[in-house]
Amino acid sequence: MSENSHNIMDFLAGWGEVLKEHLHLIFSPGNTEPTLLVFTQFDFWIFFLLVMIFFSALHHLRLMRSIYLTAVSVFFFYKTSGLYFLLLLVSVTVNYFLGKAIYRSSSQSRKKLIIGITVLFNLFILGYFKYAYFFLDSFNRMFHTHYEIINHFARAGNWIFGEGSFVEKIMLPVGVSFFTFQNISYIVDIYREEIKPVSNFFHYSFFVTFFPQLVMGPIVRARDFIPQIQNPYMLSREEFSKAVFQIMRGLIKKTVVADFLVIHFIDKIVFLPENYPGFVSILAMWAYSLHIYADFSGYTDMAIGLSKLMGFHIKPNFNSPYKAKSVAEFWRRWHISLGSWLKDYLYIPLGGNRTGTKGSYVAILVIFIFLIFITGWFWLLYVYLVLTVLYLLGLAFIPGFKRYLHRDLNLLITMVLGGLWHGASQNFVIWGAMNGLALIVYKYWRKISFYEHSTRWYATFWKIFLTFNFITFPVFGSNYPMMSFPSGCCAR
Repeated sequence: MSENSHNIMDFLAGWGEVLKEHLHLIFSPGNTEPTLLVFTQFDFWIFFLLVMIFFSALHHLRLMRSIYLTAVSVFFFYKTSGLYFLLLLVSVTVNYFLGKAIYRSSSQSRKKLIIGITVLFNLFILGYFKYAYFFLDSFNRMFHTHYEIINHFARAGNWIFGEGSFVEKIMLPVGVSFFTFQNISYIVDIYREEIKPVSNFFHYSFFVTFFPQLVMGPIVRARDFIPQIQNPYMLSREEFSKAVFQIMRGLIKKTVVADFLVIHFIDKIVFLPENYPGFVSILAMWAYSLHIYADFSGYTDMAIGLSKLMGFHIKPNFNSPYKAKSVAEFWRRWHISLGSWLKDYLYIPLGGNRTGTKGSYVAILVIFIFLIFITGWFWLLYVYLVLTVLYLLGLAFIPGFKRYLHRDLNLLITMVLGGLWHGASQNFVIWGAMNGLALIVYKYWRKISFYEHSTRWYATFWKIFLTFNFITFPVFGSNYPMMSFPSGCCAR
């Protein structure tokens, strides 16, 4: 055998050992690292290749395809969240049967009862695992207590599966914000008679657990995705090319742009701001906005591309948001799936831009109390008192005041809760409130702005620049509250 042949054999043997090692990491039962099957890791692409090999033999059998992809997705969730995959299975099962119960019920009052149970069940899952520590810390800080959370679910799990199976600290399962919102939208759409319940459990479980979008979204709506499950698998050359291009674009956004900016520029300035002049801190904030966009939209691009390779189409989640010329336009371009979800299942039920409901007043009262609760700023009571007086004066002397107030309240409530959805901290609540107030101000400002409809390049530049900076500063502050600017930065 020639020397070249030996080299080739050694090369193949080396790669065989590497592949064997990675397969062991992927399929080892006890190895449940959250970063193991991230899209940017080599292990994920080995996993996806194996998935596609078996998928190519099953894709024409629709039920088997759903069963197979459910199993793959649950395994994917297990590798990122461990035994918390049981939470996902419970959530899927409960919502599937509640959807059936709503559809079969002929009594409107019974339907309302079931929809109430469904929403409470899903919000309990989200609230317990995502916000328990946040609420308890706020309570302890406000009332100077020292209560600690006992994770009864983990204790029960350790009793059933053996000691050490669950960490007794409450862990945040990957993707819980996304799959709870998908479950809620499915049930509500059945209640509204916009869709019928899925006929087969595995079709529904596939819809909720579909692994490309399970971790980072987008939020997929049942009426958009479930009809595709019954369609035969089709992937043209053009769609294949677009899918591969979208995956590569997402990888470049994430690994080349987002990771490079945060590792080699942003973190160095954030953690040692005193070493840099003030304008460099401003550059770091701008860079962080670019990092957030490249990171999130990069993952979304990869999720959409991977789904397309398997014959399923997911709607875009971003539309060049930093080209937006107003805050309102930005939120139509950024995280589109969340924005449309909040509009359809929160803003419109509250009354939208037409009227208010009792829920609007209850929600704003809860938010006002909640802001005092998480900040400890009791002087906000005086602010609320002034706002109440202004409200009464407006009702008395301004025609149509109530309608505009309801619209503004509904918008503010939606944005505050949207901010809380993004993260369990007071920074995100305040960030949501700031964006809500900005949207309200813009609705009035655009009626009197002298450059709102101008198409001149400098007016367009100014609107984009102003919008980008407004979005950048609160986002940066929400994620890097530890940063203190050098003296003189903001004074300039």
